[in-house]
Amino acid sequence: MQTLFLLTPETTLRSSRGAAGLCSSTLEKLKGFTCSAEPSDTASSKICDEGSIEGSHKNSLQQTAEEHEDEEEEVKEKESFRLDATKQVPNLNVDSITSLSSVFWQQVGPRMKSIYTPLEQQVIQLKQQHKDALLAVECGYKYRFFGEDAEVAAKELNIVCHLDHNFMTCSIPTHRLFVHVRRLVSHGHKIGVVKQTETSAIKASGANRNALFTRQLCALYTKSTLVGEDVNPVCRLGDVEEEGCGDVVLDPPDSFLLCISESWDKLKKQLTVGLVAVQPSTGDVLLDCFPDGQSRSELESRVLQINPVEILVPSDLSEETHRLLQSIASASTQADDRVRIEKRESAQFEFASAMNTATEFYCHTQEKGSRSLSSVASLESQVICCLGPLIQYLQEFNLERVLRSESSFRRLSFESEFMILSAATLRNLDILNNQTDGGVKGSLLWVLDHTRTPFGRRLMRKWVSQPLTDPQQDAVQEILESHSLTLNSIKSLLSHLPDLERGICSIYHKKEFYLINSSLSRLGNELQALLPAIQSQISSALLRGLLSDTPDLLAPAHSHLKVLNEKAAKSGNKTELFSDLSGFPVLQERREQIQTVIDEIQDHRQEIRLTLKAPALDYTTVSGQEFLIEVKNSLTSAVPPDWVKINSTKAVSRYHSPFLVERYKKLLQLREQLLLDCQREWTNFLDQFGEHYHTIKRAISHLATMDCLFSLAEVAKQGDYCRPEVCVGHRQIMIRDGRHPAIDVLMGEHKQYVPNLTELQGDGRRTMIITGPNMGGKSSYIRQVALICVMAQMGSYVPASEARLGMLDGIYTRMGATDNIYKGRSTFMEELTEASEIIFRATERSLVILDELGRGTSTHDGIAIAHATLEYFIRDVKALTLFVTHYPPLCELERVYPEHVSNYHMAFLLNEPDIATDTDEVQPESITFLYQLTEGAAGRSYGLNVARLADIPDPILHTAARKARELESMVNARRILQLWKVIIIFRHVIAR
Repeated sequence: MQTLFLLTPETTLRSSRGAAGLCSSTLEKLKGFTCSAEPSDTASSKICDEGSIEGSHKNSLQQTAEEHEDEEEEVKEKESFRLDATKQVPNLNVDSITSLSSVFWQQVGPRMKSIYTPLEQQVIQLKQQHKDALLAVECGYKYRFFGEDAEVAAKELNIVCHLDHNFMTCSIPTHRLFVHVRRLVSHGHKIGVVKQTETSAIKASGANRNALFTRQLCALYTKSTLVGEDVNPVCRLGDVEEEGCGDVVLDPPDSFLLCISESWDKLKKQLTVGLVAVQPSTGDVLLDCFPDGQSRSELESRVLQINPVEILVPSDLSEETHRLLQSIASASTQADDRVRIEKRESAQFEFASAMNTATEFYCHTQEKGSRSLSSVASLESQVICCLGPLIQYLQEFNLERVLRSESSFRRLSFESEFMILSAATLRNLDILNNQTDGGVKGSLLWVLDHTRTPFGRRLMRKWVSQPLTDPQQDAVQEILESHSLTLNSIKSLLSHLPDLERGICSIYHKKEFYLINSSLSRLGNELQALLPAIQSQISSALLRGLLSDTPDLLAPAHSHLKVLNEKAAKSGNKTELFSDLSGFPVLQERREQIQTVIDEIQDHRQEIRLTLKAPALDYTTVSGQEFLIEVKNSLTSAVPPDWVKINSTKAVSRYHSPFLVERYKKLLQLREQLLLDCQREWTNFLDQFGEHYHTIKRAISHLATMDCLFSLAEVAKQGDYCRPEVCVGHRQIMIRDGRHPAIDVLMGEHKQYVPNLTELQGDGRRTMIITGPNMGGKSSYIRQVALICVMAQMGSYVPASEARLGMLDGIYTRMGATDNIYKGRSTFMEELTEASEIIFRATERSLVILDELGRGTSTHDGIAIAHATLEYFIRDVKALTLFVTHYPPLCELERVYPEHVSNYHMAFLLNEPDIATDTDEVQPESITFLYQLTEGAAGRSYGLNVARLADIPDPILHTAARKARELESMVNARRILQLWKVIIIFRHVIAR
């Protein structure tokens, strides 16, 4: 709330005594209290407001009335100020007082008022109840922000902010609420929308007709709770296409709200983390409970998989978890993409409090399919500690009902169902986002996502981040090879669907309900017509099952659609929503009452015609005012004196007779009552539809699966892709002519990616030690192998000429060299932490990728750690392993474990350095990369070649080359000396 600077009239007058007005120094000080906005702010804001006045006449009258109240209040305060000054300073005449008062109010009056206007008092009360939200207050045809809220909103929205009475204020037109709320929410703010809760007609007929319009908070919005047709429509409305809305993201793939709790067992010295994630727009609820370590790697992996837009945590969250969440929240350079973190009282996360909240919530649940209290009690204690605060939080937004449905709850992960991709793996392999700018382009998701629907896009993200252990290549192959018109028709149907998954969670919005229900009905009818062809032409059991079940699951949509009036539903006309009122007796009676009043008004025309002696006279409607009697100004003498003049022009005047005044007032009251009745009947109607929610959601899930299968078929159509053979029960990876899926697409047709062969056998050579020059393609190669394994296991074709792979339970990677400031870890600490997690989690059915382990410390320590770790995986874990290194001693492990280890390097052509004839400078070597995996270890890494490519100055390169020669000579000399010592000892032994 804006800070008020209060000055008394006495102090102000005392400063100006003996002068015609305020002294210059005082004026300068007083100017400091005024608004820092530009002088033209107020004028420009009025221009903007006038340009956006398209609201109803009623709203205009409401706004005018409230502004008039404010003006009267200001006049009274000015007069009071003038009289007080006269009493306290008798020497000043009235003119001086008036002049001083005018200057005083012009400069600082609004800041110094001690009396708030009725509207300001109302805003203060609302703000005290919702201190953490920016409040947009409906005032006639616009929404206004006050105080600090106005300054924040003006900065984020780039609109005018000016001083009005006691507070800074800015405004937005009502028809642009959708756009501006989304912009504020995208920047991490919580927005409250305060609406007028009474209309002109109802207010005029009530006892408080002269009081301020009542207002209350009608909606709260954050990144995860942006639900409703006002701010997040399922379809793209006209507002979205207007200029200036391009920065508003309409359809985010996911908008999960994640709640996290943790507990530390002092006896077992074990940290247990619980989480519950809910997506209010779709109704999906994820839950999990798991042990975690100091690095919070398990939590990080799940957070990256869920990809929440908002996280709910206790105020006493541990420092380690707080650092992790801060690093995730700050990962994106774009403010719109950053995760919003909401801290709540830690008492809400205590088990007793959370259990009481959950018990009270689920005990009063009577809906069909709702979660029972017994099923809630069976959850882990840490999950309940998340569920309680989550219920309380969603109740603030009236979205708690998404937690009632038991069928929407699912465990985040079952190790037997999905391939495990750790947080480091998701990041290092660019599974969901690239590491360059955090965007999707260049990631595996970008390669695979050719879905046509938003709900299909969400499912594809889930498939990519949690690859199934039940591949679906049969369905993909049939779609790829089939020339059936049936599948093409189904593909076309999916291309024109709105977000049905979000839509069925937004059924309480009339426009969206009709859009979603009509789409479901049309889809069901068209699939029903294709059913004979589906049964006869499609051989895949998965495809046939998905398509055959869907029409029956969509049947409830037909009956509910028949009751609705299409035109009224699309326009949002509540009173005309139902085309047949036979099932709604209350609405039918109200309509009859309205028609009776209208008939009386129409009959009154005859009396008016006789009075004015105008047989052809009829009513007119102007600016929303109905049943106006229009009389030429030259004939107004014939108008009875008791008629009420409504408005006039130069040519005509318009009146209401006393009878019309009374009947028109009654008509408006009945219409307002009809709106309330329609809303009540509409809610009951939607409750009936809600009984079929789970059935319809299952149908949408079938459609999402179909969309993802079509997407994978699109991927398979790319050149040189093959269907991989997935061998259950075999530990092997054989990829012939494999390519990196993302780089292959990015390079296009002109620059062909160099393919490579990969062969790993669980019972044979299961470890590859890969050496070679810097920038030779080692990291790209190992990423390529891992990504092909992910693609194969989720049912996709892969970029290779042949592929045969076993089922993997997880892929674990340690790549890159970066520190983590938020977690307080150095580069080497980050390396070893990731390596430690892999050591504890990997099994013989895992793929382990270690890229340059040990490079963050001294050479001897690095070699020792890398050697011991690699030998542990070879001898004990027995996982399929790709190990990239620049340490030649590690290649000796091939001699120690010849049956399980193979040495490889990335091939290159070496151009020998030249020694200049006139100087002794040694030229750095130059090599040509071939990017071909070749058997055998590389002797050197040729780092000076990369230095030359990086434009390191020649003098430095020459010095480095000379130093490298010296060091290499020293090492070779030591090796020769050691070898000579061994020979001498050997000779002595033989001589004995």
